[in-house]
This record gives sequence, structure tokens and C-alpha cells, in this order.
Amino acid sequence: MAGEATKALSNDVLWGGGRSPFSISYGKMMMWFFLVSDALTFSGLLVAYGFVRHSTTEAWPIGEEVFRALPGLHGSYPLIYVALMTAILIFSSVTMVLAVEAGHRMDKKGVIKWMILTVIGGLFFVGSQAWEWKHFIHGGGGYITTAEGAKYWVMTKDHDTHDPVNAAGFHLLQATEGHYLIGDTKVEGDAARKIWEERVTYVDGANMERNEYGPPQYANFFFFITGFHGFHVFSGVVINFIVLIMAIQGVFHRRGHYEMIEKAGLYWHFVDLVWVFVFTFFYLL
Repeated sequence: MAGEATKALSNDVLWGGGRSPFSISYGKMMMWFFLVSDALTFSGLLVAYGFVRHSTTEAWPIGEEVFRALPGLHGSYPLIYVALMTAILIFSSVTMVLAVEAGHRMDKKGVIKWMILTVIGGLFFVGSQAWEWKHFIHGGGGYITTAEGAKYWVMTKDHDTHDPVNAAGFHLLQATEGHYLIGDTKVEGDAARKIWEERVTYVDGANMERNEYGPPQYANFFFFITGFHGFHVFSGVVINFIVLIMAIQGVFHRRGHYEMIEKAGLYWHFVDLVWVFVFTFFYLL
């Protein structure tokens, strides 16, 4: 009886494997699986960052004090450049949406136009992140410590010099605990040179062992998490560029659909969303 009941079921009721039960293609489903696994990876990294930050007794750097310069300018411009990077990346997500929409209409010219803008936005972000790394590694002059345990920020007008004591505007700023490049007492002239000559340590810029901004873990997490995200953005730019070339050559038009644009768009939107969390953790909190 059970066998007869099974035979009575039509193909409309009994799924026979001819199509996805979720009305989604194999390629899209695999992309979603990848994005979920990647989201778990980023979540683990950000949770680890939060745990280390709140378990460290040493004062943690404040984003608006560390990232406060535009390219070519050094001054009180907190987070202005990273905000511009974020805006461009979000805008590129909008252009990707428009490219997908154009693909649904089989509008080849529209797809090409919006994909070009998406690639440009991605390239701007990758280049800007490279500049941020350069600025972060080079630092803002560093600090010295004395035998008595006092800490002084090294200040000059020339932020690219490796010989600050002979640079224009050289002076020292006695550090305020828990803040970056903020001090209570300004020391100039011979007094500053004397402290410089009698320094015990000089920490300039950032690397994987120590940095002028705060605990070593701060730079370690910054390099790893922003670098990992930057690799994703760079990979997305490469994928989008390949898809753009295929669109220009008419590959998708001949196939009769632009699903590849949708799959590339899923990855690109994920990269944009992850940056919102990275931006919040590193620059705003």
C-alpha cells in the first residue's frame, strides 16, 4: 500500500532532484556556504580582539587619536580619511546593486558601466588601506622613556624624518596616561635635547613586537584583521574585474543571464558589511 501511495505522487509534489528545493542555483548556494563560513572567521577574530582589549590592563589606544591625518597633511583631522574610505566602499556596494539590476534587465551597457564604477571604488579602498598601513607603521614621531620612567612624545614639523632631534620644530611633550600624542608639559630647546640624549628607550612607529600607540596586541590585531579584510577586498576587485571583462566580451549575454554578476555581488556586499564591523571595532570604539 505504501508503494502504491508513493507511485501516486506526481513530480510536482515529490521532488526528484530536477531543481533546487530553495529555488536557488548551485553556484549561489555554494557562495552562501562560503560567506557563512567566512563570517564565522571574522566573528572569531573580532571577538578575540574584544576579549584581549578588555583583559589588558594597559591603556588601549583611541581610534580618533591614532588615525587623524589626511594624505600629505598632519593635524587634527580625526578619522576623516578612513570615513572617506568607508563612504567609497559603501558607494561601490550601491553600484554593484545597480549592476545586478541591469543584469536582470539584460542591459549589457548598464552592467558594464556600474561594474567599472564598482572596480574603481574597490581600487580606491585598497590603495587607501595601503596608505593607512604606511602611516600606521611609520607613526607620528614615537616616544622616549627616561630612567625615571617618564614618557615623552617626540614632536617635529617633519613627520618623515628618522632623525627627529635635528628636524625643524623638535620638542618633547610629556605624555598624558592613556592618550596618544597628548601631553601635559612641553619641553623645548636644550632641555629637550638633554632628555633625548639620556633616553632609555625610543619607540617609533609600529611593528609586530611593539608600537608607539599602545600595547603590542593592538598593532598585531590591526595588521591581521585589517590585512585579512584588505585581502578580501583585493580578491573582490580581481573577481569583479574578471566579471567585467566577461561582460564586455558578451559572455553573459550569450548565456541569456547575468547570474555571475549576482554571485560576485554577494561576495562584494559581504566584504562591505564586514568592513562596517571592522571600522566600528578599530576606529570608533
